[in-house]
This record gives sequence, structure tokens and C-alpha cells, in this order.
Amino acid sequence: MATLALVALAGCAGAGGGGPAGGREAAPALYEVRRGDTLFGIARRFGLDPRDIARWNALGDGSLIYPGQRLSLRGSGAQREAMIAEDAGAPVAPLPGRWQWPTAGEIVAGFGASPRTASGIMIAGRPDQPVRAAADGEVVYAGTGLAGYGPLVIVRHNEHWLSAYGHNRQLLVSEGERVSGGQQIARMGSGAGREAVLHFEIRRDGRPVDPLRYLPSRRP
Repeated sequence: MATLALVALAGCAGAGGGGPAGGREAAPALYEVRRGDTLFGIARRFGLDPRDIARWNALGDGSLIYPGQRLSLRGSGAQREAMIAEDAGAPVAPLPGRWQWPTAGEIVAGFGASPRTASGIMIAGRPDQPVRAAADGEVVYAGTGLAGYGPLVIVRHNEHWLSAYGHNRQLLVSEGERVSGGQQIARMGSGAGREAVLHFEIRRDGRPVDPLRYLPSRRP
């Protein structure tokens, strides 16, 4: 069962950059994330800056990577060439059915509006308010291993799509569990400002996208 490798980029400013040195391995054009990898660990292994890897792969804050994800380690040009070479002729998995709102409430921070929502949106609510899966899928992470997200659930919907639900008070699902769209998976907790809030992300191939492009136009 796949579990997600989690890492916060805060405090990584001292990582070396530029290329292999001091016995580090030469960076391949593409690197497939393995179980237990972190972005900082990958960067250190190949003598790169984790912020560069996050930027080259459009990872937003770079906080979520997962086994099987392919990361460019040589910049945007190499990324495009390598992705084209590997993906030539491969069908793109469709969207995971109809997306649903994960909870009711007002959007208090939009996608990319602040560092807190560099990779998702914030939906205000009340403590213990139901948090629901946005589509059918498998729980690939349920825990507290990522600073800044609080108790977190991540659902993988298919080969390309996943969704993430942070700042919960209580998690109601476990890793490996299949869930249906609309099924309650957690109870809302509080964010950094102590208000009850859900941090919600949708990612395609590991890259954050604006959830409002996929959710129904009217919130529940």
C-alpha cells in the first residue's frame, strides 16, 4: 500500500544547490519518488535545492510528494523532454467522476491567495463539522506527520488525482481504506488562527490545482 512521503520546506534554506558535490549522485532528468522519500532528502542526495525541485515541478509549497510520482531534477526544459519521452502514447486517466464539496462554509482564503493557501483553499466552519471525501478513492495517508497541516487525510482517486484535507480535529478513516464521494472522513478542527477551518487541496500528478475549477459552482 502506498503511503505519502511528507516534508515541510521550512528551514531548508541552507540546502546546497547547483549540482553533485562531495560524493553526491548525479541528478537524473526524472526521479521516481520511493516510499519514505522527502523532498529535502532527495535534494540533499543529488546536491540540489528543494525549493528548485518544487518550482520545476509546480509543487506549490512542496509539502506533499508520494511514491510513484516522477519529479524533474534538471529544470523545466529537461522536465518537458523527459515527460514527453516517458508519457508518449500513454492515455491520461479521466477525472474521478463528479467532485463534491468536502464541507459546507465560506471560502476564507482562495488558491494562492496567501502562504497558507499556496496549494489549496481554506473553508471556514465550526468545530467537529463533517469533512467528506470529494470523490471516490483510497485513503493513502491519515495522520499528523506534516507540520502546518494538523491531522491530515489524503485520498488518491486514480493514477493522476488526489485530494487532501487538513486541520481536522478527528480522523475517521485509516490508510488503505476505500471511501466514497460524500462519505465523512474527518471532523473539522482549527487552523493556525484557532478558527475552525478546513484546508482543502486537489492535485493532479502531484501538482496543486485550484479546487474551484473542479468543484460544483454552488457550495452545499
